[in-house]
Order: sequence, then C-alpha cells, then structure tokens
Amino acid sequence: MRKRHTRSHGQAVAAAALAVPLSLALAGGALAAPPGHSSAGGNPPGHSNAGGKNAPDVEARVKPIIKKGQREFRDLNASGELDPYEDWRKSPAERAQDLVGRMTLEEKAGLMHITSERRGAPAGTVVDDPYAPTVGYVEDRNIRYLVIRDNPTAYQLADRANDYQEIAEASRLGMPVVFTSNPRNHVNPDQQFGISEATGHFSLWPGSLGLAASHDPEVVREFAEIAREEWRAAGIHKIYGYQIETATEPRWNRVSGTFGESPDLNADIARELVLGFQGEELGETSVAQTIKHFPGDGAVLRGLDPHNENGQWAVYPTEGSLYDYQLPPFQAAIDAGASAVMSYYNVPNNELSANQLPKHLWYSEDQQFEEVAGAYNKAIIDGLLKGEMGFTGYVNSDSGILTTTAWGEAIQAMTLEERYAKAVDAGIALFSDYNDPTGLINAVKQGLLAESELDPHVTALLEEIFTLGLFEDPYVDPGHAQQVADSAESQARADEAHLRSVTLLRNDSAQLPLTDETLTGTRLYVEVFTRTGAATQTAALKEVIRKADPSVEIVDTPEEATAALVLVRPNSYELPDGSAKSVELDANTGVDVVRIQDIEAAVPTILAVNAVLPWVIEDIEPGAASVIATFDVKTEAIWDVVRGRFNPTGKLPVSLPADQAAVETNASDVPGYAEAFDYSYVNEAGDTYEFGFGLSYED
Repeated sequence: MRKRHTRSHGQAVAAAALAVPLSLALAGGALAAPPGHSSAGGNPPGHSNAGGKNAPDVEARVKPIIKKGQREFRDLNASGELDPYEDWRKSPAERAQDLVGRMTLEEKAGLMHITSERRGAPAGTVVDDPYAPTVGYVEDRNIRYLVIRDNPTAYQLADRANDYQEIAEASRLGMPVVFTSNPRNHVNPDQQFGISEATGHFSLWPGSLGLAASHDPEVVREFAEIAREEWRAAGIHKIYGYQIETATEPRWNRVSGTFGESPDLNADIARELVLGFQGEELGETSVAQTIKHFPGDGAVLRGLDPHNENGQWAVYPTEGSLYDYQLPPFQAAIDAGASAVMSYYNVPNNELSANQLPKHLWYSEDQQFEEVAGAYNKAIIDGLLKGEMGFTGYVNSDSGILTTTAWGEAIQAMTLEERYAKAVDAGIALFSDYNDPTGLINAVKQGLLAESELDPHVTALLEEIFTLGLFEDPYVDPGHAQQVADSAESQARADEAHLRSVTLLRNDSAQLPLTDETLTGTRLYVEVFTRTGAATQTAALKEVIRKADPSVEIVDTPEEATAALVLVRPNSYELPDGSAKSVELDANTGVDVVRIQDIEAAVPTILAVNAVLPWVIEDIEPGAASVIATFDVKTEAIWDVVRGRFNPTGKLPVSLPADQAAVETNASDVPGYAEAFDYSYVNEAGDTYEFGFGLSYED
C-alpha cells in the first residue's frame, strides 16, 4: 500500500467537526462512514437516490450527508445547512453563481489552472510520498483540473482518482477534481508527452487518421461512445481532444493526430466525436471535449513545431483559406455542443498571409492579425470563436503559454502578471500545465485585473463540473473500471475499425490477396523499417503471421523468398538547419531506401507504409508489386487484409505528395487535393494517391 500525504495545514472545518483525520480517511479508501454519511464503498451499480427517478447518486467519504425527506445531498462546506451550490435540484448556472460568491481569490485562481498530475518529491514535501506534489496542488493551491500523463491500468486510474477526490472533498468548499487526459485508446508507437502519452489499457483503436480512413463518421461515433464509458468508469472526465484541425501542411508532425485534410470529413467526424463523448447534452456520463487547436494548427510554416520558437508562425497565403479549410470542423464541434476549446500556440503572420478575417475583426486599420500567440489573441478568441462562431463554452490554453511558448514580441516583453491579464482579457479561462496560481493572484492584487473579471471564467468552469455530476458523486469503482476496459465486445468493434482503415493503393500485378492456394509453396521474407527497434518489430510481425497462419514458411533472406512483406514505419525529423520538417524517406526517418529497393528487385514485394504523415514515397513505391497504406493499425489487421480475410475498404485521409518539390511548393493552408498544381503522386497504373483514393480486391 502506498503512503498517502497528510495535510501540512489545518484540517478543513468539516473534517475537524467530524473528528476524522484525513490520513485515516485516505488510508485504504474504505472507511466506515460516520453517522449520516453514505457508505465509503459508494452506491452499488444502478443505485438511485431515493428522491425520485431524476435524483442522482450521492456519495460522501469525508463530509456529512444532508437528508431532506428521502433525498440526499453532500454537505460540502460542512455548514449543517443545504446551501444552493450543494443542491442538485438547482441548475448548474444557479449553483455556480452561488459558489463563485463563496470563493476566495485564491480559490478562483486555483480553479483557473490545470496541471499535470506529478510524481516525485519537490523541496518541502514528504520524500517517500510520490503523490505529495499533486496533493499539494489540490490542498494548498486550490487546483482542481489535473492532467493524467502516465499509463496505468483502468483499475489503478480509478483507485488513484478516488484518493484525490477524498482530498478534494476535505477542502473548505469540497470542490471535486476533474481528471483530464490526452487520447489513450489508439495504437501509439511513439508515445509523446502532451500529445498522446498512453495506450494499451483501454480498447485499442486505429490512430485518428486510421479512423478517418474508414470515411465513415459512424465508426467514429461508435469509438467515442465506447471510449466515453471506459473513461468515466476509470474516473476521467475531460479529454484534451480531439485534434479536429485540417491537415494542410504535409510536413507538420501532428498530422498523425488529426483526421486528415478534408474540412468536410473533419467536420462530420468532429460532430460525432462531440456527440459520442458528451452525448446530445453534457451530463453525468459525459467526457467533456476540449477540441483543439483553434483556429487550426495545420497551417504552420514549413511544418515546423509551434512548441519551438522557429515554428511559432501560422501562415495563410491563400485568400479565404481560414474560413474555407480551417474553421469548418470547429464550427461543427461548436454546433454539436463542445464543452471547451483549446487555443493554438501559433502567432498568425501578417506578412505571409492573404486576407482572411472580416474587416471588423482586424487588429487595426492596416494590420489584419495581432501577432501574438493564440491564447493572447482577443480577436481570435473573443471576436472569431465566441463572436462570429457562437461558441459559449470556455477556452483552455495550451501548455506553457505563460513561460516557454509565450510567443509574440509584445508577449515576450511582458511580466508574468501582465501575461495573465492579457490572456484573461482575450478569453482564457483555464491555463494549462502551470501549477502555481500566484501570478494570477498577483495580477489582481497589482490592479492589472479586477477579481470580478475572473468570475465569468470561474463560473463557466464550475458549470461544467456541476453538469458532469462530480459535486454529487466523484467516486468510481476500480473493479468495474477494469471490467469495462477489458470488454471483449468493445475490442471486437475496435478490431473491425482497424480492418476498415487499411487502404489498398496498388495491386496491378494481382499479387493480393494471398489466398490459401497462392500461399501454398510461398516462402515469405518479412522486414520492418523504422528508426528505433526495427529488429524487435520485425520479430513481432513474424510472430503475428505465424500465429494467424502456422503453415506459412518465413525465410531469413530475400534471396530465399518467393514473396516479401515490407512494413515501413517512418519517423519525422527536422532538418539540421531548423528550416523545415521533412517527410522524405531516408536514414533520418529510419528508412533504408536502398535496402527496400534491393528487396523489391529480388522478390515480388508487398509494401505497407504507415502513412501517418504524407510521406514522399517516390523512391520505394514503383518497385513494389502491391502497395498498402496504414495509419497506426494493429499488424493483425494488415495481415488479414493481405490474406484476403477482409476486402480492403479504406480511403486515403490525406493526399500523398508526388515528390519533394511538391512538398516544398505546397501552400501550407490548403489541402493537397485543392493545391493549384499537380501535387499528388501518380503511380505507374495511372492512379492518383489523393484524398479519398483506395482500392478493393474487386477493382
């Protein structure tokens, strides 16, 4: 059993009145409830508050329960009275208004921050307690939004969430914690902090581009509904996702997290994501969406990463492209009721952009954009998002915008307090991955902001938390969470999505499928090309094939083979001079082009490319006998398509460039299919690898 952190300051009034030490309350999560409390084990599945069919489940582990007739309410401030914010019969707006009036400046400022759940022992905390930093955020800094960055099981997530909810319940006002995560349901070969840190513990689906390759929004809805159930069971309430921005720059590293280059398909998918994760309305079974990164991170200069100074610019060289290509998915998500929007890091560049905004949103008479990062850009947040597009939720900044990614010359010159004031004025309600609210508190004390200017943002956050049902029962059952995560039925639905995402690009030699008849006598050579762990992945692919078809003869060299399966999984990189990202296949991406060409020359080769970026494939595609595009899918799905157990139906979600010249000539704000020149690759059979292209075995 891990050691829990005990509070260094005085216990909350309620906890003291109950004479229940917090350390005891946390020491195992199963404390006999004091008189008037619900059981620490929580309500059994399906239990309904006796107040009627619309009454929510109510569970308290630290504070008292108030009973009004047959109805139960949590006495979160231990006042002995049912205060308006504790009364679930009132609307979220009414409850939020009451609670805002009870909060101190410090509590308001804390609520406006979301930070990563931390492990470790910073100075001044208990050395042998890895949970002490996060406990301090909740207890001492009044932070209630936490981002989960590690990759535990569903049981562990739920168990840990309950611990933190008890800490939060013991606080002065008993405000619960909102747990947030980046996506964690996808095949994720390269887990990246801040993008997608987790995989493998919930139902496992294709990458987002893989879902898009199905070209079927119903697949996305099914995924979102299954993931919603898994996440809420494990105590996760909010998702940093999805990336619904249109992928218009092929070199942008985060194309892999999008749903491709079509604003129309992205809009359809955005709608289904919101409705699938949140439902028709946000409620106690919802996972609140934070769609990102407004107004679209895809139009980046030469694909450079906006986390870094050289990649800070958003460029719109094509007149009208912002409204034509970047905004439609966001509008669809807004119309579907998305709870929150995340702003992008980028600074819109005037010199490199054509006219995009209506004149009334211009920064000045002769300057279209204010050249500051999205979180500080009032015209983009308040004017475009909330004004023009009608968004009524709250805006969440991206991580680090107060420090490491405070882009814009004017922002760089500001103090921390001035940055807070400008971002709040622009419309930011929640500051991401910054765990010290002191700067915001000082901004008020220095007169840069009035405390009342925080209230609308705090109110919006509270309304979300009330609507999610967390003020009534934030606790979850770890055993149930694991049972939901382990559902064989959910994984079966995900496996079908994997199959539907595999995209056949070329089969003019009729090499595929490898039927039972053609497989007899076949000697198969198998190799995976990637930057790290190629030998291990090759061995794993061979094992998948042997498990599915024990009779297949797998040989050690191309010279021994009668057929080859080459799986190419490139990795993006930035050019040494920092001028651009690259999608050329070479040693830097982990792809030995000459080696692949030699294999293709030696034996008829099935070439499968993991096209999570629009790679330049002109050097390896012509020599293959057949070509498949994949998008972070299980290798079992690839083999099933190769064997003909599933007739491929996938369609490209992005266009593949003809060559490096096409990449360098592309307009960063326009999809490949809409470029003003012949952008896309054309194979020897005359097929164009453009958005929407894909073959089946009947073609």
